[in-house]
Amino acid sequence: MKDQKAISIIESVFKAGLMRVDPLNMMKKQIKLKGDKLVIDTGTEKHTVNLGKFERIIVTGMGKASARMALGLEEILGDRINNGIIAVKYGHTENLKYIKLMEAGHPVPDEGSINAANTILGFIKNAGKNDLIINLISGGGSAVMCSPYTGAGGISISLEEKQAVSKTLLACGADIHEINCIRKHLSNVKGGRLAEIMYPAQSVNLILSDVVGDNLDAIASGATVPDSTTFSDVIEIVHRYNLGNKLPAKVMNLFNAGAEGKIPDTPKPGSDIFKSSLNILIGTNHHALLAAAAEAEKLGCRTEILTSVLTGEAREIAHFFAAMGRDVCQWRDQSKLPLCIIAGGETTVTLKGDGLGGRNQEMSLSFLNNIGKSQKSAERIFFLSAGTDGNDGPTDAAGAFASLDIYNRGKELGLDPEKYITASDSYHYFEQAGGLFKTGPTGTNVCDIQIMLIVQ
Repeated sequence: MKDQKAISIIESVFKAGLMRVDPLNMMKKQIKLKGDKLVIDTGTEKHTVNLGKFERIIVTGMGKASARMALGLEEILGDRINNGIIAVKYGHTENLKYIKLMEAGHPVPDEGSINAANTILGFIKNAGKNDLIINLISGGGSAVMCSPYTGAGGISISLEEKQAVSKTLLACGADIHEINCIRKHLSNVKGGRLAEIMYPAQSVNLILSDVVGDNLDAIASGATVPDSTTFSDVIEIVHRYNLGNKLPAKVMNLFNAGAEGKIPDTPKPGSDIFKSSLNILIGTNHHALLAAAAEAEKLGCRTEILTSVLTGEAREIAHFFAAMGRDVCQWRDQSKLPLCIIAGGETTVTLKGDGLGGRNQEMSLSFLNNIGKSQKSAERIFFLSAGTDGNDGPTDAAGAFASLDIYNRGKELGLDPEKYITASDSYHYFEQAGGLFKTGPTGTNVCDIQIMLIVQ
């Protein structure tokens, strides 16, 4: 099997996974309008909403995939939608008729994020019990709809102060759960506070997961679900990492006031506000992997899905894939090839240099370096790691392919993969040697997909 044919198969497999979690397709497949009944059937749960009992249908939303979700909803509901506003990442737009789009910064929130949040919150704060809010949530929601805390106690946090907290947290070694705990208590919308603002209106929150494990309290920082963490937890984290003198004074004033009970905490499990909030998970990384595997089988490959919750250091995970590929070449029944091994999740990168790249390109470059060093059977192993949103890190590529052919092209150009890995500059390696995988913005976001193809 020639290299180009193998690459073509991998690309088709990846795109089949994308198609399954394309928001427009998902919305139209899982949501049906039957008279006044809106039926939502995800295959794992089913709900029916009686639209006839509501005076208004309002659409809100936030996230990189929300525009395409809105496009699907418009095709289903049409002029039943009275009004709507959603916040999306710059460039992740669609032509909508009934719903207004506001573009904002991601992954770093900007003034557009603040404006979007203020507009949406002002739009829904007067919604009543006779209104239905259909809320479209996807990954990136907490950045494009950013509302730093303002409220009781006369305390207001600025965007700059919130950004300073984020930088300090990332530098101190706090894990993602600790970071999210603090983020939720610095926001007007995270940690269930958006549900609090929407109450007493009925809200149906349609959620596309970009979080490994699909925990609803982590997707877009759990804006519509109960928050089990408290201001006391925040103070413990501050003490654990000795952050008291490193965080802005107003931020510490907020945390201390909350821990002392002087201002309300985030809404907790059991709160009445969540009786009016229905959260439905409509798309996940696992759904994408199942569709990718089905496409691989259609193309004549045996398939194995490893996991949809892959985590760890990207460059180290690459070694695992390369070792697995060699193992297949040496020990598996060669008559049962080609074999397509598929995984998904979200890895991390520890930056070592100031180059350009992302976790998927770094994984592919580390894979490439591995098979280049030990080339036995390497010509039979092909690999792709790519983000389902079409953007890997701050680049225009979704990810990158890795193969011995690409390694050899790089070698002819005098490129040393290890040097580019050390410089965290995977993009510029693949830009020269070939292998960048560019899809453009996909309109969806369910973490990353890795595909390895082993041929005879």
